[in-house]
Amino acid sequence: MKKNHPIRRFMLASAATVSGIVLLLALKPASDPAAASAQAGGAPQQTGAAQGAAQGGAAEQAGAGTVLGDAVQTQYGPVQVRLTMSGGRITRADAVQAPSGGTSSQKTELSVPKLNQEAVAAQSADIDAVSGATYTSTGYKKSLQSALDKAKTAGGTSGSSGSSGDAGSASAAPAAQARVVTGSVADTQYGPVQVRLTLTGKKITKAEAVQAPSGGTSSQKTELSVPKLNQQAVAAGSADIDTVSGATYTSEGYKKSLQSALDKAGV
Repeated sequence: MKKNHPIRRFMLASAATVSGIVLLLALKPASDPAAASAQAGGAPQQTGAAQGAAQGGAAEQAGAGTVLGDAVQTQYGPVQVRLTMSGGRITRADAVQAPSGGTSSQKTELSVPKLNQEAVAAQSADIDAVSGATYTSTGYKKSLQSALDKAKTAGGTSGSSGSSGDAGSASAAPAAQARVVTGSVADTQYGPVQVRLTLTGKKITKAEAVQAPSGGTSSQKTELSVPKLNQQAVAAGSADIDTVSGATYTSEGYKKSLQSALDKAGV
């Protein structure tokens, strides 16, 4: 019986060793560092690609519908307007350039926000000049009009290129009839007057003075008379309009330039 004890011990030790090896083999796949690394690295790569696509899309949207007007030189510095358009309407107006330095900075800070608001509200360049900032206001309106002209041209081009057949010709016709005509400069005792018309067919849809007397009392008379003359021109559809009381020279110059614009348009 004593001879059997060493054999039993050997068999028990062997069984324990085999069991340990089996357990180690069973546990090895779960702790495979290669598999864990692959799982951990997959998700961040997909997230980075998704973020890149989202940022690219946002950049395209940010640039869409933005129109930059011409830089207009004034006595105190350049003025340039940028418009954000959506569906043919102004949703935002900004002055990317405006007079600065000394009192010009103060006037810009006071006038530009008002001009921006007026541009969005009026949906045109037919806005009031801000008192005390006549030169900035005039430059703003000119740059604003150039931005609107560019937006109109871009809108007409895209509309016609996206159409085809008879339906495309019909939709493009109204845009083709709309045109802008600028009259000759009429010199007056207090400065030049020049009128620009927007016509649809032979009908005046908009009139504005791109030049008018300015400085001192002339600026005040211009601010009072020109809006009335613009309204009369659209209502009358001709240069047969009344002279504004207190602004005889400006009115006469306006009527001459208006008639030249109508002659150019063939109305």
